Amino acid sequence: MKLNLERLFLKPDYTIGKLYVDGTYFCDTLEDRVRDLTKEKKVPGQTAIPAGVYEVIVNISPRFRRKLPRLLDVPGFNGILIHRGNTPEDTAGCILVGENREQGKVINSTRYELQLTGMLERAQGKGEKITVEIIQP
Repeated sequence: MKLNLERLFLKPDYTIGKLYVDGTYFCDTLEDRVRDLTKEKKVPGQTAIPAGVYEVIVNISPRFRRKLPRLLDVPGFNGILIHRGNTPEDTAGCILVGENREQGKVINSTRYELQLTGMLERAQGKGEKITVEIIQP
C-alpha cells in the first residue's frame, strides 16, 4: 500500500497537505512547520519531518496506548506517528489527519485516524509493505 502526502501550504507555524491512499484522495493533513534543516536547526516538537519515502507500520503507541501508523527510520526524528488532532500544538512532529476547513487546523480527525489505521492494519496483516512518500513544492 502506498500513501502519498502532498504538502501544499507551507506556513510559518504549520503545514497543510493532502493524503492519498493508493492514488485516491483520503483526507487533509496538518504538520508542524517545514524547516530547511541544512540551514536552520530542528526545533523539537515544532518541525515537520523531511520530505522523502518512509516505511509505515501499525503498532501500539506507548504514549497514546492505541494502535497507530508509525513512520520508520525518519532521519533525526523518533516516534513519528499519524494520528488525530486539530492544531499545530497537537502535532509534536507527527502528521495529523482530518479536514482542513479552518485556517491552520484540521477537524473530524478521529474518524480519519480510525479509518486509516484500520486500512493500514489490514494491509499489514496481509503482509503488504506500506510506504508513505512526502512531497513538497
